[in-house]
Amino acid sequence: MFNVGDKVVYPMHGAGIIEEIEEKIVLGEARKYYVLRIPIGDMKVMVPLDNIEGVGIRNIIDDIEVKSVFDLLRQGPSSMPENWNRRYRDNMDKLKSGDVYEVATVVRNLMIADNNKGLSTGEKKMLSNAKQILTSELVLAKNLDEKNIIDMVDDAVLCD
Repeated sequence: MFNVGDKVVYPMHGAGIIEEIEEKIVLGEARKYYVLRIPIGDMKVMVPLDNIEGVGIRNIIDDIEVKSVFDLLRQGPSSMPENWNRRYRDNMDKLKSGDVYEVATVVRNLMIADNNKGLSTGEKKMLSNAKQILTSELVLAKNLDEKNIIDMVDDAVLCD
């Protein structure tokens, strides 16, 4: 169970802060929801309390895990399928997992591929989404602004 003020990650949307726990009547049934404010894009998301395990909400990473994420970003690309469709599905599965290391792997691999040979439109959109998810968590974990985090991620992947 999470509380108001907790920093959490909602897979496929990114990290946010629980602003309130609200009760709504949906289809005649009262349900409680976490109301998350996701700072990147200033989005609000409502997540039913009775389904938090199902959607994979988790606490944001700590300082040790932040260091591990940046270590992972500095590594070279991991092998990816040559087939675009297969590669896209593999990356989408990693994003849906909600695991910060899987998301960082997608960001790293797609950034390197984009820098080397360019990406298709679909993969560019995926990179943008993955980078937003990763950035939102790092912003809250490091308590830095979005621009600083984006610069740090870019430097880790492309400049080291």
